[in-house]
Amino acid sequence: MEKKVICAANAPKAVGPYSQAIQAGETLYVSGQLPVNPADGSVAESIEDQTRQSLANLNAILAEAGMGFGNVVKTTVLLDDIKNFAAMNAVYAEHFAAPFPARVCYQVAALPLGVKVEIDAVAVAE
Repeated sequence: MEKKVICAANAPKAVGPYSQAIQAGETLYVSGQLPVNPADGSVAESIEDQTRQSLANLNAILAEAGMGFGNVVKTTVLLDDIKNFAAMNAVYAEHFAAPFPARVCYQVAALPLGVKVEIDAVAVAE
């Protein structure tokens, strides 16, 4: 099976020894996307705006691989506070349509850069 590195110029660059995404066959594995604006490195304050930015970064990587949110079959959402679940979920629902991808959501002790949310995904080409 061929593995291909996917790197979108309009998503934040990897800050460690990992790739933005790896495509293996028809499956795309997207690394966790922090809510960092790739243009200037800024991070919005609210959970809603951070969720939008994480999903925008995810979408940029999906697009680079010729995919979109409709190709996503699984996501993982990490929150710094589970009390932000409803607000995150409302923004998340704006980006995905039925049939919705499988998903897990965890509260974690902390996230890089002190952000409130990180989202990764697995997508499959149609």
